[in-house]
Amino acid sequence: MAGSSSLLRAMNVRAALAHLLERGRLTRGELRELTGLSKPTSSEVVRRLQDVGLAVVAGHTSGGPGPNAEIYAPNTEVSFHAGIAVRDVGERELTNVVAAIADITGTVRASVETRLDFRGIGPVQAVDAVLADLVEEAGIPTERLHHVQLGVPGSHDPRTDTIRYVDVPGWSAPGVLARLRAELDTAVEIENDVNLAAVAERAHGVATDTSAFALLWLGSSGLGLATVLDGALLRGARGGAGEIGYMPVGLTDLHSSGRRLDFTDLVGGDAVLELAHAHGLAATSAPEAMHTAAAGGHEPFLDELAERIAFGLAAVVAVLDPPLVVLAGEVGQAGGAALSAAVARSASSASPLDCEIEPSGVTGDAVLLGALRTGLTATRERLLDAVGGIGVHDPAQAACLLRST
Repeated sequence: MAGSSSLLRAMNVRAALAHLLERGRLTRGELRELTGLSKPTSSEVVRRLQDVGLAVVAGHTSGGPGPNAEIYAPNTEVSFHAGIAVRDVGERELTNVVAAIADITGTVRASVETRLDFRGIGPVQAVDAVLADLVEEAGIPTERLHHVQLGVPGSHDPRTDTIRYVDVPGWSAPGVLARLRAELDTAVEIENDVNLAAVAERAHGVATDTSAFALLWLGSSGLGLATVLDGALLRGARGGAGEIGYMPVGLTDLHSSGRRLDFTDLVGGDAVLELAHAHGLAATSAPEAMHTAAAGGHEPFLDELAERIAFGLAAVVAVLDPPLVVLAGEVGQAGGAALSAAVARSASSASPLDCEIEPSGVTGDAVLLGALRTGLTATRERLLDAVGGIGVHDPAQAACLLRST
């Protein structure tokens, strides 16, 4: 009976904390409505959450009959998570790194952006330095950073814990992730950057109402495909699902190097810029060319590029049958609705399979937003597991567990 009582108490506390994290601010009455707990039990649950520092009084209700009720909110100082996006910007010397740190409500406390020469600084040293800048700017204790989510232009192979298909120096070295976790002394997870962009699209963009979609990343220096099926990312056996840039696009035409043409040769950043120049667009980058074309007057260029994109998407749609394909990345977002409409026209004429095609609805850095969203989910789950695992029976024990999580 004692075990059953402890388990029930743990479930009640976990449920209450979950609602508080999701809603942000709740009175005891609102908490009772959401959980179905009795008045005495809900009061006890709130007291326990306050005892271990997970809930604080954020204000009082006013204007209604009876005494003013206390409003409770999550303690935003209890745990933090960081997102770091490492991006190959197509320059031989420098790699763009953007990062941010946020609390358990998802509020960003600090952000940094820099360009690093990874030939002279290793991944461990670079990430450590970026995190040091973040926690200093945010003014938080380092020990309260409980999760770091990395986004890289490559694929994480869980079998070997290494990063494959990455062109950024140092990141493919064996053991780099183990060294990162040891140096940072906190939870460190790594994800393909395009997969994180899909996470952001589902949370903030045009895929919020669907549990299945594909996101085609048309970047300045790379391509990628993220697939979400039944709400879960499709990563593949070795993390390589979505490396669509390597997809062969012909059996007879050979590249000057002797290899067969792949999808990057058709719609990679260099290919887009070359096509733009062939159509008379005076641009210095693929996104610049797309901005100009999307403004109007360059339909032949858009149509030819759309035909190339639709050619690659035909294989994706035929195999996966997603209800929605999102065009993202610097080139995809620059093309906007004009490019998406042209691709939709070309796709409908090339294949009888039906699929909606839309431009990304995410504003800001999609990879960083996806990293922060993933880190927020992981941090909240860690807190919920901590309070649920011990039933918050001993406040000192709970506080100690949360600090060590």
